[in-house]
Amino acid sequence: MAEAILAWRHPRPEGATGRCIGAGTDLPVHRRRAKRLARRIQQQARRERLPHCVHTSPLRRCADVGRWLRRWGWRHVLDAALLELDFGAWDGLPWSDIAKAEVDAWVADFAAHRPGGGESLQQLLQRAADWLPQRSTGVIVVTHGGWMLARRWGINRPVPVAAEWPKPPAYGERWRLPA
Repeated sequence: MAEAILAWRHPRPEGATGRCIGAGTDLPVHRRRAKRLARRIQQQARRERLPHCVHTSPLRRCADVGRWLRRWGWRHVLDAALLELDFGAWDGLPWSDIAKAEVDAWVADFAAHRPGGGESLQQLLQRAADWLPQRSTGVIVVTHGGWMLARRWGINRPVPVAAEWPKPPAYGERWRLPA
């Protein structure tokens, strides 16, 4: 198998609709969704003969999947480097409560602006690029859409403007990312 990180986006969390959800909002996932994704990961690992170790963001929407795998004998590593973008004061707010002028300022300086006083896209790109698993092959992570996009984008490409930033993966979607 080529060097890769197998990254799954967490299942759909409860209560996220219409809200700015980032590293500061720890939303739950229905236990059946977490268990279903854990089974899919388990099956993928079996097919590819991968080690039974999963790295997850510490937020429940990711960590709950890792907890299921741990119940089945896997090693589960919580890692804050896998967190979503930190939206600072915006985190958890309905998008409608965030002033249009603040969102416009972020869009105008998409790479360097720190939405809500949190983390900039440049910081997320660097954090995702710096994450080094212990193994170079067959690494399994359960993380967030923003982290997956940042890891895929990389730091060797020009930092995007807002209109260039791709759509996140679907909940529960798997991507092969460079290790």
